[in-house]
Amino acid sequence: MTNKPELLTPDNAQIIFIDHQPQMAFGVASIDRQTLKNNVVALAKAAKLFNIPTTITTVETTSFSGYTYPELLAVFPENELLERTSMNSWDDQKVRDALAANGRKKIIVSGLWTGICNNMFAFSAMADAGYEIYMVADASGDTTLEAHDASMTRMAQAGVVPMTTLQTILELQRDWAKRDTYDGVMDIVREHMGAYGMGVDYAYTMVHKADERVEHGPTIDPVAA
Repeated sequence: MTNKPELLTPDNAQIIFIDHQPQMAFGVASIDRQTLKNNVVALAKAAKLFNIPTTITTVETTSFSGYTYPELLAVFPENELLERTSMNSWDDQKVRDALAANGRKKIIVSGLWTGICNNMFAFSAMADAGYEIYMVADASGDTTLEAHDASMTRMAQAGVVPMTTLQTILELQRDWAKRDTYDGVMDIVREHMGAYGMGVDYAYTMVHKADERVEHGPTIDPVAA
């Protein structure tokens, strides 16, 4: 990792989704599994909105893990799924080539399980190619909370940057005056970010007088607001 703090931007980052498959999710006990999927899909929609290069990996799809969440595939219907056998995505040449082709040293990671697939990928990518790893804790999960937390601590000690889903999305937006992504971020927030999304709905209807039955609220002037 660089010693100089640097914010994530749509131009300096890429993202990898590792093994978001049902059999892997079945074993997750560190986070509510519906919350996990919600955060993964929100992160995927943000990656799509900000045009961030996205890699999706799978492991032993037909023999063990099952198919990738359909909600994730719906966000990236055009993306190739990089199937492999190793628990460590970095061991697969297709994955290494895809990441290298994106030409960005900062990799945002969301995957299952935190202490196995995520941890091994992070350490290998850092050691072998000098990537900077940003681990989205609440869009990843492990078999126990202890396993997840221990791995997050271990990775942070080695220079991996811990993140959350909402933190990542808002860091990419950064400025509410960025009109080209403002409405898209608000749509993600309203659909996926719980109480914060409810607050946005409240602002649309009670403050800005939108029709409460309109599915998507009007654009709020982020400067005036």
